Amino acid sequence: MNGKQLKNSILQWAIQGKLVPQDPNDEPASVLLERIRAEKARLVKEKKIKKDKNESIIYRGDDNSYYEKFLATGEVKCIDEEIPFEIPNGWEWCRFSNIYKILTDGTHSTPHYTESGIPFLSVKDMSSGSLNFNNTKYISETEHIELSKRCHPQKGDLLLSKVGTTGIPLIIEVEKEFSIFVSLALIKFTSIPINKHFLIHLINSPLVQEQVQENTRGVGNKNWVLTAIANTLILLPPLNEQLRISDKIDELTPLINQYTMAQQRLENLNTSISDLLKKSILQEAIQGKLVSQIPQEGSAQELLEQIKLEKEKLVKEGKLKKSALSNSVIYKGDDNKYWEKNGTEIVCIDDEIPFEIPTTWIWVRLDGICSYIQRGKSPKYSPIKKYPVIAQKCNQWAGFCIDKAQFIDPNSLSSYSEERLLQDGDLMWNSTGLGTLGRMAIYQSALNPYELAVADSHVTVIRPLKAHVLSQYLYYYFASDTVQSVIEDKSDGSTKQKELSTTTVKNYLVPIPPYREQQRIVKKVKAVTSIMSR
Repeated sequence: MNGKQLKNSILQWAIQGKLVPQDPNDEPASVLLERIRAEKARLVKEKKIKKDKNESIIYRGDDNSYYEKFLATGEVKCIDEEIPFEIPNGWEWCRFSNIYKILTDGTHSTPHYTESGIPFLSVKDMSSGSLNFNNTKYISETEHIELSKRCHPQKGDLLLSKVGTTGIPLIIEVEKEFSIFVSLALIKFTSIPINKHFLIHLINSPLVQEQVQENTRGVGNKNWVLTAIANTLILLPPLNEQLRISDKIDELTPLINQYTMAQQRLENLNTSISDLLKKSILQEAIQGKLVSQIPQEGSAQELLEQIKLEKEKLVKEGKLKKSALSNSVIYKGDDNKYWEKNGTEIVCIDDEIPFEIPTTWIWVRLDGICSYIQRGKSPKYSPIKKYPVIAQKCNQWAGFCIDKAQFIDPNSLSSYSEERLLQDGDLMWNSTGLGTLGRMAIYQSALNPYELAVADSHVTVIRPLKAHVLSQYLYYYFASDTVQSVIEDKSDGSTKQKELSTTTVKNYLVPIPPYREQQRIVKKVKAVTSIMSR
């Protein structure tokens, strides 16, 4: 149970009468509601408030069912399906509208803002659960006076967020003039006392918050309309019990906060441990320590020979440019140093080798095991959702996400050569910008509901020869700490605009095991990380 769940549980116990004991000597809530009704009737008669046409009384019938009687029409209906749980004797079910005299909201029109004057608040100024005047806008006193004729927030009134982030309650505790926007509702109470701190807890409870979610309208900027607020089903304990409940919750709140902080520290620790374990597993995998080597599976040197033959074949068939053929040969000399032969040139590359690998493995340049390595193109975007463009935000460590893609102009597709069209299993490596640099995902055509996809200019597409090198194995290598810890050092450009050049990507050293060992490594990593994520 996290801190939020614990708080909700306590609030639920509170509103079910299970948090503090009941006192049979307390004045019943029915008497309190009757006094509120009497005062509202007097205010209506004095024309200080409008008559509530939907005013009702909720009661329990002789048949043990709950009924709601509408006072204006005399209509009675059974509301058993609305009642979520039983409440103690002396408590009452009612509508929110039964306990206040006025419900309104802020102005629906954008006012004329001024450099100084009267604060003008919206939902953002109370989203933390308290009023914040530090970043408010201002309106003139003249406009404030005009707006106050309809909606005048005062100390002791209740504010409710009703647009965007809905259902946040707040009691105004300051003697300060201000106006509000339509995103806030204002509630004014009668002179009959109700414990407003209890009311805040009630509104924050699952009972009310679930109704807020159910009755909020709209898709984008959601709105908890005034009629829905008024019709919200609430419960009312006796006044003295309201006070006891509020005091008890205040007593428990520091403990809840302590629990929440401890829980967060534990979650952070678990996440940290999980991340470290995953890094450790990947590191073991790419160093040949996660699975055993099996001599019968051959060597990576044999695999590299097969790759060279396939590349030569593709060149002859015109499917690959001659420049894709690599002359690089990396080997360990008798002096125990690593050397790279490129044509007639031989260079010691000991300083590039990050760790030792099994004797059946081999170090290669990335370009030597791939048929295509290239940045995407700067696209001409279009609202027509036909051909998605894979950008940096599509490539997350959590996986490839097509939902974040924009789309190219369909007429510009002809400017893309066939090799630029993404293929299943292509590695997509974010190659620009701090924060996203080095992040990688594997393109999965099954996750693309569209005909095809291309990459934009901030993403390098890496296409291994998939019959010999598994994309998933390469992904594990590039996701490992060996690569990610030095990614910025390998990049070019200024501090704010780092980028991995195509040449740098092509020249990356990669440890390659035999193909069947790659398969076993991928299977093992998936199995271990799956257990960790449970």
